[in-house]
Amino acid sequence: MKIKCSDFRVPPGKEVKLKKWPTLVQPLYKSKRHYRKQLQEHVDQLSALQRLHYAYDRYALLVIFQGMDASGKDSAIAHVMSGVNPQGCKVYSFKQPNEEELRHDFLWRTTRVLPERGQIGIFNRSYYEEVLIARVHPEILANEGLLPSVLDARTVWKGRYRSIVDHEDHLHRNGTLIVKIFLHISAEEQRKRFLKRIDEPEKNWKFSIADVEERAFWNQYMKAYEKCLSATSTQDAPWYAVPADDKRNARLIVSQIILDTLAGLRMTYPQPDAKRRMELQQIRARLVKEDAGNPAPSSSG
Repeated sequence: MKIKCSDFRVPPGKEVKLKKWPTLVQPLYKSKRHYRKQLQEHVDQLSALQRLHYAYDRYALLVIFQGMDASGKDSAIAHVMSGVNPQGCKVYSFKQPNEEELRHDFLWRTTRVLPERGQIGIFNRSYYEEVLIARVHPEILANEGLLPSVLDARTVWKGRYRSIVDHEDHLHRNGTLIVKIFLHISAEEQRKRFLKRIDEPEKNWKFSIADVEERAFWNQYMKAYEKCLSATSTQDAPWYAVPADDKRNARLIVSQIILDTLAGLRMTYPQPDAKRRMELQQIRARLVKEDAGNPAPSSSG
């Protein structure tokens, strides 16, 4: 079944109601073996496109993952990006801001690690936490040293949405492609995954009592995500609300979204000019003339 990424794209200006967006869709695979085959094909294609992206050196790609705890952000990144050369891809996970980060504007800590041209940057959580968790727990803002006028509840979120959209517009104008993935999981599926983290010893390290305590704010988080997706999904920096109750399905959708983004760039490998072609032919001629049994001594060592 062909994956239509447009089915999961949040249209610009659309008021999002997450209850109308599925957390589970018909499987895109017929069996576990079929899933592995499809994912491997995606991984191989992504690896080839990443090499081309690196050589073309005109764009940067930033992929942002957001979602509730246990929505599958870590596993999606690990599986989808498994074939990418580590030299061309960096993953950053953003936890609670430290003291230095709190002394800067909320975009500062992510701006420092934006991908350069030819690179892929992966953000596991991001500056969007400042309009999600901070909206659910507004007391967080009190620790950011902001002026009272900035903290006005009537304007603070609208102002932050505007900062984010302006920031992403600036990045797009300067060659950074932005793809934003919201892994949309149901409360029931999260409950099952939390139980699995408790029941399986090798997954105990993933579990925190704070994760369970945050479940009490589920409805507030859903409202915060609705406001966020509605305000910040744009033509050039779209959000994709990916059904995440089935991790395998989610990985196939995510990998197809990234593939479609890179494939749409019409990139080509750099072509050498006449001077460079002549130089290469001269080097080739030297190598051909070398005695195969007595190659030129290595300069290393």
